Amino acid sequence: MKKEKNLKLSDLGEFGFIARFSTSFLRNLPPEVVGIGDDCAVVPWKGKKKLLVTTDLLIDGVHFLKEKISAEDLGYKSLAVNLSDIAAMGGRPLYALLSLALAPETDVRWLDQFFNGWRALARKTKVQLLGGDTTKTLNKMVINVALLGEAEENFIRYRSAAEPGDIIAVTGPLGNSEGGLRLILSGLRESQLGSDEKKLLKCHYRPRPHLPEGYFLAHQLEVRAMMDVSDGIDSDLKRIIERSNCGVEVWLEKLPVSSFLKKCSQKYGWPLNEVAAAGGEDYCLLVTIDPNGFSRLALRYQRQFRRPLYPIGRITSDRGHFIYLLNGRPVALKKSGYDHFKT
Repeated sequence: MKKEKNLKLSDLGEFGFIARFSTSFLRNLPPEVVGIGDDCAVVPWKGKKKLLVTTDLLIDGVHFLKEKISAEDLGYKSLAVNLSDIAAMGGRPLYALLSLALAPETDVRWLDQFFNGWRALARKTKVQLLGGDTTKTLNKMVINVALLGEAEENFIRYRSAAEPGDIIAVTGPLGNSEGGLRLILSGLRESQLGSDEKKLLKCHYRPRPHLPEGYFLAHQLEVRAMMDVSDGIDSDLKRIIERSNCGVEVWLEKLPVSSFLKKCSQKYGWPLNEVAAAGGEDYCLLVTIDPNGFSRLALRYQRQFRRPLYPIGRITSDRGHFIYLLNGRPVALKKSGYDHFKT
């Protein structure tokens, strides 16, 4: 460890940064408020309902490339990533605040299209835009969304509730968004993209927030911990490890991957397991489930959504231990999940 005077943010990483500065703030919170550590903060609301509060930043060159993504897709995605946080807590979205840092020469037609994308998803998910803030930027575009939702007090799911023996499951395929990002960064022209490539790009630009799945799962007694897959399961499971004081084993052969991701991985030489485990922005849900009730829950889930709940691993009692298994044998991945200050 470097001495304090030489310590850089890149040495701490995202998790270290949060741990270093969050403790003093959490200490002063009233007991009925849940602060840093989950997908949303939880605040007293009305009756037996709690208010969910979340926020996300999107910055040109970090989270998106303005010259690559359409304005409409960017408007959609800026809301979608916040909706995913509400889904992860078992809630329903209510109100949003949108803040934009824009260059004065931004084309007004671009802004019209941005709000078309936002508005379409907001209508579908019944989100009301209350306001926000705007400012001039001399550099990169910045988008900030704050989203409020509500959830029933007894059916909020936290990252800290995982128990040894729990089955780890996800609600959708992994790696599609990472595959889309790899195509964007490859510089391929649109004329070079086939139907499989276009499907990956759509997954990256237009992730679907799993709101119905989150609400359903939060109301199932077998479900213990829950969060969304934003930074890849490699990073996101480490957050469950930290919050639940447990360990994790992941079964790589069980990771759900789409047929079009498999085809593109073969075509372009991508390491499929790393794309699926360490790629981010899939925005499906990651849940831990009582092993004694998993089969029954999986059947109810299949009936409800006409698609499976995918088991991908197990919570262990080996605190802090994270292991990947491929057909029962330990393996190491070269790439880790996303960390804003180390990646």
